[in-house]
Amino acid sequence: MPTLTGVRAVKLPVKDLPSSVQWYREVFGYRPTVEFPDANGVVVGVAGELPGSTTGLSLRANPEAHSMVGLEVTISVADRDSLEPWVEHLDVLGVGHSPIVEASLGWLVAFNDPDGHEFHLYTETRHGIDQSGRPGYGRLVATAAE
Repeated sequence: MPTLTGVRAVKLPVKDLPSSVQWYREVFGYRPTVEFPDANGVVVGVAGELPGSTTGLSLRANPEAHSMVGLEVTISVADRDSLEPWVEHLDVLGVGHSPIVEASLGWLVAFNDPDGHEFHLYTETRHGIDQSGRPGYGRLVATAAE
């Protein structure tokens, strides 16, 4: 198997590129680094960085952009205590969100962008609660080395 070095970027379709760029700046501190103009010079896409992440985020204008059930972007935060400032930040911005949830392995907060794309802020720290018997929750899978 060839070696991977990471996920370079995630690209999302958005209906209104300028509004989406502004939303991502306010919510995540998004920093566009590359613009993609069409043949008429109109910027129809951007690529950029999310502070603290090695995975880039690209946005592409698409008037028919919509979310899809089951498609979500999960962004890591350190631990449960790290979610509290995020909840406050989202509240200040008026971004609706879930409460802090005991998810399959860690804690998470879920919310949607203006196009309905679902985001999860998910902790790297595990909570140690066995959720494997709950419908819809994950369970660990044994690896070949085990």
